[in-house]
Amino acid sequence: MQAMGQMIARDVVRAGLLIILALGLMSCAPSKFRTYNGPEVTRIVVHKADRRMLLMHHDRVLRAYRIDLGFAPEGHKQVEGDGRTPEGRYYIDRRNPNSSFHLSLGISYPNPQDRERASMMGKSPGGDIFIHGGPRKGIDRKGRDWTAGCIAVTNREMEDIYAMVRDGTPIDIYP
Repeated sequence: MQAMGQMIARDVVRAGLLIILALGLMSCAPSKFRTYNGPEVTRIVVHKADRRMLLMHHDRVLRAYRIDLGFAPEGHKQVEGDGRTPEGRYYIDRRNPNSSFHLSLGISYPNPQDRERASMMGKSPGGDIFIHGGPRKGIDRKGRDWTAGCIAVTNREMEDIYAMVRDGTPIDIYP
């Protein structure tokens, strides 16, 4: 009887150790949600021609990224489907943790001037312009400048950007 009790006790201890090990391993799993405790990102600067995006703290560059743009990147976005990335001052106005592109931060395009310009052409200005990571399954990424007008970075970079940038942050997009 005592031997049986010792076997049960060993099995309980083993099961407990396995549960602790499993929980420990789960806590090591990579997460797309990172934390950031550094200086505030006060503005984002995008230079389309150089394919560079800078996260700024006032006049100091905190991080710099190589970016991809819309499939027709030259010029300001005019209408839905033109493949251009907007130019001008906008704001980060939303975040999507369940994006089709890993993670994404919304850009406040179109503004009233964009809507008016498109309306004068009898067209929609489009919308849903984001900074985002790479595509999930079912979306082709073909070479450079593959988005429909968004600004794309790697998934790892997007995780950092998502943690660093707050809603309301201005984004200046230059030609």
